[in-house]
Amino acid sequence: MDGRSQIVLGSDIADRRPGEPPLDLGSIPWLGHALEFGRDAASFLTRMKDKHGDIFTVLVAGRYVTVLLDPHSYDKVMWEPRTRLDFHAYAASLMERIFDLQLPHYDPSNEKAKMKPTLEHRDLQSLTDAMYTNLRTMLLGDPAEASGDWRETGLFEFCYSSLLRAGYLTLFGVEASPGTPESQAQDRTHSADIFHTFRQLDLLLPKLARGSLSAAEKDQARSVRGRLWKLLSPARVAARALRSSWLESYLLHLEETLFAPRFLAWVGTRPAEPCALAKAAAKLFRPGVTGSFSLQGNMGPAAFWLLLFLLKNPEALAAVRRELQHILCQAGQSSSQMSALPPKALDSTPVLDSVLSESLRLTAAPFITREVVVDMALPLADGREFSLRCGDRLLLFPFLSPQRDPEIYTDPEVFKYNRFLSPEGTEKKDFYKGGKQLKNYNLPWGAGHNQCLGKSFAIYSLKQFVFLVLTHFDLKLVSADQEVPKFDPSRYGFGLMQPKNDALIQCRAQL
Repeated sequence: MDGRSQIVLGSDIADRRPGEPPLDLGSIPWLGHALEFGRDAASFLTRMKDKHGDIFTVLVAGRYVTVLLDPHSYDKVMWEPRTRLDFHAYAASLMERIFDLQLPHYDPSNEKAKMKPTLEHRDLQSLTDAMYTNLRTMLLGDPAEASGDWRETGLFEFCYSSLLRAGYLTLFGVEASPGTPESQAQDRTHSADIFHTFRQLDLLLPKLARGSLSAAEKDQARSVRGRLWKLLSPARVAARALRSSWLESYLLHLEETLFAPRFLAWVGTRPAEPCALAKAAAKLFRPGVTGSFSLQGNMGPAAFWLLLFLLKNPEALAAVRRELQHILCQAGQSSSQMSALPPKALDSTPVLDSVLSESLRLTAAPFITREVVVDMALPLADGREFSLRCGDRLLLFPFLSPQRDPEIYTDPEVFKYNRFLSPEGTEKKDFYKGGKQLKNYNLPWGAGHNQCLGKSFAIYSLKQFVFLVLTHFDLKLVSADQEVPKFDPSRYGFGLMQPKNDALIQCRAQL
């Protein structure tokens, strides 16, 4: 156990070395604080911060985790080279636990490099246009919407299903003969199967990541993963039309890699053995699949919270509607006539941008995690310096600070739609802590070496979704006094929070 005391209980620090952060072992040998951490990480880390300050080390299931909650010092961690603080080992460990992937030559940097041209550079606009088309298929193409009757549904299910299914069609392609009513009906049916299968795995995600599944849940996870891999096999995907440039490059990468000597040696086969190669191709294809679903798995929850906050705040909803109406006036078209939202329109929505930033501030709760690769000193922005041990884990939790920090935000628990708007109606960026302006004042997308690669695509997709919903649907909460649902506390650390219970709405299409 790295020489640190497992006899002394509570917060005693008998084996804390000079210069190390305060050490809190908890009351259970080896487990330490694992149960409380897994049950509600935000409440636990708040308690530890109140007790020890903005940096401390806790024992969690045999691992020593140093937690840093000073946003002025986050850059010291997020831009540190991999030779000292490594993100990849933790990412690979999560991938193995959640998706049961064990690839000896897997490198997350390679996966990011394959997706970067599609998500950040030359192909972003075509991807965004395709997403708009597929969102229209999901939201407006269903014959059930044509009646214009009110129907009752869960807002979370509505948002999550629509965005994940449209995102799947955008990245992985649509049925042959795209654009026909028949092919669009097939797209809706097939993407619904994808969503419901992925959602079953998503519900198990916290336990999968922590390795705490029951025997029955392990069997369920194995079965769901098998079905998901079958639905997303390279052979099935290769037959789809209008595939994204990312998928095209990935399929080419598969073809090149399968015949590389190192890969053939790993799978133990020769080019003349197509069955073994097909199985190897399916296994090699899975990291790309998991990466794409990691992005899409957060867009639905983000849309849910955004729309819910709007429905609970009539002033905010009216302000967003006015901004969207301005887009229609400038385009000189009705929303039903628009085959795409112009890039200029997507980049000219300061009110919606502020609403999105505020919604994410309140609900985005990912851990930013690094493995400590060498014994090292970590300098903080205020001049203090702490020693970190090789083999430990370093964790940032922006949800607590800066995002919920009362020194940075007045009434940090309250949704204020214009919090990120300046008096001139532009983006507000000046936020302070300790009298110093913050560079990292809101971190829903991560930062540094592992900032979310799909940030621009996700933001454009969310804006398109909100535009289509608010211009084509009447929405209202079933109960006007319905409270905002509480978070599922087991989801802290895994991106966007999900609600314990869905919020019921009534909606009808205005086609």
